[in-house]
Amino acid sequence: MKILLINVTCGNGSTGKICADIAEALDMHGHEVKIAYGRGNAPGQYKKYAVKIDSDTEVKIHALRSRLFDGCGFGSTRATRLFIEWVKQYDPDLIHLHNLHGYYINIEILFNYLRDSGKRIMWTMHDCWAFTGHSALCDADGCEKWEKGCGECPQKNTYPCSIIDRSKKNWKRKRSIFTDIPNMEIVTPSQWLSNCVSRSFLRKYPIGVINNGIDTNIIKYREGNGFRRKYNLDKKFIVLGVASSWGKEKGFYDYISLSRRLDHSIVVVLIGVSNRLKTTEYANLLMLGKTDSAAELANIYSAADVFLNLTYCDTFPTVNLEARACRLPIITYDTGGSVEASGDALYASVPKGDLNSACNCIYRLKKYNEFNKVRAVYIDKDTIDKKTSINRYVRKIEYGEN
Repeated sequence: MKILLINVTCGNGSTGKICADIAEALDMHGHEVKIAYGRGNAPGQYKKYAVKIDSDTEVKIHALRSRLFDGCGFGSTRATRLFIEWVKQYDPDLIHLHNLHGYYINIEILFNYLRDSGKRIMWTMHDCWAFTGHSALCDADGCEKWEKGCGECPQKNTYPCSIIDRSKKNWKRKRSIFTDIPNMEIVTPSQWLSNCVSRSFLRKYPIGVINNGIDTNIIKYREGNGFRRKYNLDKKFIVLGVASSWGKEKGFYDYISLSRRLDHSIVVVLIGVSNRLKTTEYANLLMLGKTDSAAELANIYSAADVFLNLTYCDTFPTVNLEARACRLPIITYDTGGSVEASGDALYASVPKGDLNSACNCIYRLKKYNEFNKVRAVYIDKDTIDKKTSINRYVRKIEYGEN
């Protein structure tokens, strides 16, 4: 079988790595696979799969159009037409779509081809962009206008940022473009996102759920790793937060506010904080930069007492899976798929912005830990391992299984 994956990146970033993992697994099963992508460069081990759709210059022009006219997904006209000619020559049996936003492909030209192509089509949606007029993560503001039609978008100034608001027009265009595609099915990484899709104009398509996974051979509980000694935290109750990039939507300022409410026996440790955000020191708050070592990250998870996720929008946060793999209880805002991703490790979920409840949960858990003196085990490796996730994709591609 010849399979074509389409995504904004190849082998880089969360969705790019998922595509690369799927490609490698399909390759091992004897299939011919290509990954068409638009941004950055593919790492060396994935170049045999990689097909670049757009030039860096055209990506920048598309991004400018999006910034000025709220036109994400409606640029890259020439690049997309050339790409469609390549697809016709390649003649895949199945086309597996992933993230189509990112300023690299024209959705109207792409779907005009898909509608008449006769190909089997899968679309893995990693966020809400496909069925909104603008936003990729509408849950940040609790916006549900997309059910009936967007307009006056509360996230106009978030990715994909725009000076003007054309969310009403964009929603109508997407509804026209994305509906009535023969032989298309949708996959989401969480039941929460699946429920959103089933309420949108995409509801008529078959919708399945395949959870994302992590490498549990590396991300796992590790005893006596020295993180506490390194930062003089031996007698502290560690509340951990992890993100690849921090900002308002990840709850960065909520962690700062929460740290001020805690006594000196507790410290909040944030991983992945940029130097720009580390300019001010706060009591009870340790901010560290990003680590590229999965083993080092596992050491940090293993040293903590609780994982706290104060994100305002997330589809199925990988950090929750990593916390579970390292036997951490989880406290999270009731956001998107964050509760779902916590699984049996969920200690408590609280309403977004409710720092009093989050603080009370931390103190209750601290008291429980002091009484029991035992780190609980919250892991079923098969449910969170990426091999399980990728194998489910392979079975779905080969046999149509969920």
